[in-house]
Amino acid sequence: MSQVLYIFIPMLAAIFVPFLYKSIKNIHTGWFVLAVPATLAIIYSTYIAKVAKGEVFLTELPWIPSLDISVVSYLDGLSLLFSLLITGIGSLVVLYSIFYLDKQKEKLHNFYVYLLLFMTAMLGVVQSDHLITLYFFWELTSISSFLLIGYWYTRDASRFGALKSMMITVGGGLMMLGGFILLYLMGDTYSIRELIAMAPELVQHPWFTWSLVLLLLGAFTKSAQFPFYIWLPDAMEAPTPVSAYLHSATMVKAGIYLVARFTPIFAASELWVWLVTGVGLLTLFWGSFFAVKQTDLKGILAFSTVSQLGLIMSLLGAGAVAFHVNGAADTIFKYAAFAAIFHLINHATFKGSLFMIAGIIDHETGTRDIRKLGGLMSIMPLSFTVAAIGSFSMAGLPPFNGFLSKEMFLTAMLALQNFDLFGFDTWGVLFPIVAWIASIFTFIYSFYFVFRTFSGKYKPEQLPQKPHEAPIGMLISPMILATLVVTIFFIPNIIGDTFVKPAVYAIQPFLYNGPGDIGIHVAAWHGELTPELLMTIGIVLIGVLLFVALPKWQGLYNFFPRALTLNNFYDKTMLGLDVGLNRVSRLYMTGYMRHYLLYMFSAIVVIVIGTLIVKDAFILTFEGAAPIHPYGVILIIVLICGTCITLFAKSRLTAIIGLGTVGYTVALFFVIFNAPDLALTQLVIETISVALFLLAFYHLPKLGKSEERMRFQVNRAIISVAVGVMVTLVALSAHSQKLVPTISKYYEETVYSLAGGGNIVNVILVDYRGFDTLFEIAVLSIAGMGILAMIKLRMNRKGKAYENK
Repeated sequence: MSQVLYIFIPMLAAIFVPFLYKSIKNIHTGWFVLAVPATLAIIYSTYIAKVAKGEVFLTELPWIPSLDISVVSYLDGLSLLFSLLITGIGSLVVLYSIFYLDKQKEKLHNFYVYLLLFMTAMLGVVQSDHLITLYFFWELTSISSFLLIGYWYTRDASRFGALKSMMITVGGGLMMLGGFILLYLMGDTYSIRELIAMAPELVQHPWFTWSLVLLLLGAFTKSAQFPFYIWLPDAMEAPTPVSAYLHSATMVKAGIYLVARFTPIFAASELWVWLVTGVGLLTLFWGSFFAVKQTDLKGILAFSTVSQLGLIMSLLGAGAVAFHVNGAADTIFKYAAFAAIFHLINHATFKGSLFMIAGIIDHETGTRDIRKLGGLMSIMPLSFTVAAIGSFSMAGLPPFNGFLSKEMFLTAMLALQNFDLFGFDTWGVLFPIVAWIASIFTFIYSFYFVFRTFSGKYKPEQLPQKPHEAPIGMLISPMILATLVVTIFFIPNIIGDTFVKPAVYAIQPFLYNGPGDIGIHVAAWHGELTPELLMTIGIVLIGVLLFVALPKWQGLYNFFPRALTLNNFYDKTMLGLDVGLNRVSRLYMTGYMRHYLLYMFSAIVVIVIGTLIVKDAFILTFEGAAPIHPYGVILIIVLICGTCITLFAKSRLTAIIGLGTVGYTVALFFVIFNAPDLALTQLVIETISVALFLLAFYHLPKLGKSEERMRFQVNRAIISVAVGVMVTLVALSAHSQKLVPTISKYYEETVYSLAGGGNIVNVILVDYRGFDTLFEIAVLSIAGMGILAMIKLRMNRKGKAYENK
């Protein structure tokens, strides 16, 4: 049980953050928050040794047992690796934020609550073995990232970026939910492990392709794959700690995780191999090409993140080829999945450090515009060193970890052209070409980021503030990540055996008996000039030439018309929807309650009477009907009179009395029809309602004495008569026949034995329809808080106006 509870520790810790922020003002709130991810990282590190041997850990926390929904924590090589990235990088990001965010100027309690909420969401995503809880945590990442991206909510760009990211990722999440539902219908289980075990049977199902496509839509939107990447550059309006955490190591990797986790189910499909590999390569090329166009440091890193995510995605697609090759464990395709996970780790280290350096430059110079920067190498030597290490690793140069995984990437792409299934032996020749060209642009934007910022001419007159080296506290986190970049290069097989192979075993469980069977040895030099090494030499030579000549050809980007961009398409679509829906809403949103009632009653009449006709559900019979007694007639007359008094009363008091008469008369009908529980409930509600009406209406102004003659309107008369006819038809039909079995018998038999109550009405409201009642209470509570807020705002304004006088 404790394992599954670890997921919720950040969320529980978030409850105390506002109190710490308000009560302990002389200590930065981040110091308290830092203990949460650091502690979790230590806890998860205790699982490393056992998971590296192939062990898995499974715990379950029941959530909604009646619907078979539980929070199931499943720790294997893949989920443990992501959990360590989430908590380990999270610890460094929190440490960095302590020095980046001013405790006097920033609302730190909001920031850290959102961050901890996001941490719980990510841990839930990567550890969930239940489809529904995975979706719940998936959308929680979208909500919490929306709050983090829009943290500086007073800025238009922040709000726009937050909304854009949520619109795209939540839309993809809904598509993914559709895929999950289809998987459940195919396999009759929510468990991902059980679905993987029955993968050969699922492939034959007619819904298999639909579930595959829907699931990939969710993964592609979250991991910023083409054409859904457009939200990521706009998300750079978030504070740099958010960018370093969400957009390098965690949130954007959620789609990568999803593809990796479901590869054992869908890899048998040709469509899966083509889509994952093809979209990944297209994203790699697109992101790397347009990264060189950017002038904002975080914009460069955003597009570079898009390209690197595409690289990892394409490797997962290439790794799926191993499911179609005999003896795949001994073929070149085994490198693809290994390279994907290895590069995922490497990317988290070098991209996290680069995002932090971009934040440092912005923090210490006042700008991220690369056109205003330059010559900072001597002023910020430590920042330059970290930036150079991260950039060279991203470019794929030795002795940095990015070189190793990039070589394995090129190896996998070269192998695809020799794969003789699915047409790869024809179109597959394009894969290594696209990968090579994209790698050249990766080299260029890596050098563009570091050298245009730190070398060249120093331009103090264009900087908003005098630059200086960042405080050591802000440099600790990026320096740790830069150290890992270099260290991993020299000990790749320790990382491979400890973290990468267990994750690969989780992705390709049918190919190996355990992580130890994955016979991959990583080396920077294989003793000969391999094709991928020759491709790397070409990347470096051409990349250097194009970088040196960058001013001469960078203007080519100006020929790409904005009207044809995906961003423009998104903006026009959203603007068109806004304008169009406003026009539609103005047609019926007149501000008059009578119009709204007219629309609602018309719709209800059409739907209900139409259903009666289509279902042939109207049957009229008076068999078994109770006789009508004189006191019943009297009560009906009283009911009608009370209704008329309520409608035509000249004072509110008279209207309330008339309304109360109607309610109490209905209660008497319940007594006559032997329904004491209903009668008692009706009497209590009516008494409270009348008292509340009297209390509220006492403070309202009296009704005006001027009379306004209302013209007779035929449409309203028709709707009124139609509603009356509808209710009468439904009542008579319900009495005369049962289209569906009644549930009343179930209530009668179980109200006392299961719910332990004597009043059947109250038990239905509180127990059987508890969620309905809970939501009604929630709505009333929200409305009450809104009213209270408006009253306080009005009182504050009056107080300020009085002070000004």
